[in-house]
Amino acid sequence: MDSTPPNSVSAAASSIPNANSSGAAASDASDDTKQKLVQVTDSIQKTLGLLHQLYLTVSSYNVASQLPLLQRLNALVAELDSMQKLAENCNIQVPMEVVNLIDDGKNPDEFTRDVLNSCITKNQITKGKTDAFKSLRKHLLEELEQTFPDDVETYREIRATSAAESKRQTQSQNVLPNGDAKVKTEH
Repeated sequence: MDSTPPNSVSAAASSIPNANSSGAAASDASDDTKQKLVQVTDSIQKTLGLLHQLYLTVSSYNVASQLPLLQRLNALVAELDSMQKLAENCNIQVPMEVVNLIDDGKNPDEFTRDVLNSCITKNQITKGKTDAFKSLRKHLLEELEQTFPDDVETYREIRATSAAESKRQTQSQNVLPNGDAKVKTEH
């Protein structure tokens, strides 16, 4: 009867990982969150079914169908109230841009695409600035080398020593080059 797409919210609810799988409290909280999300999803599905039934009743309305119409309207209002109460227990944050896109009848994936494109653009701008500073540094070193060759050689030695010391400290502290600490996995 209902031709809505598969329930992506319940699929998302079933794939929520435990934040701390070793703690029973965290596991219980995660299961409780999943259960609340499933209840909201079920309520949404039921509301969609009621809306479909209401559509069918209204599209073939006659005087005899007034009582079923009123019953379905009451059922829809009751289910929307139930959904509202269930949703108060869930903490799901959706950007307003996504809600506005859905209101405009557009695909919410457009929001994701726009955010990614914006990140790519900002990344390219930052890369351009970085390349410009590298070029400036190279140019300054070339100019300084022509004017102060001994000082530039001393500077390069200091930089090489500093880089080697930094690399040695990083390796001794079991820290990855990006700053993340190495974690030993126990089997």
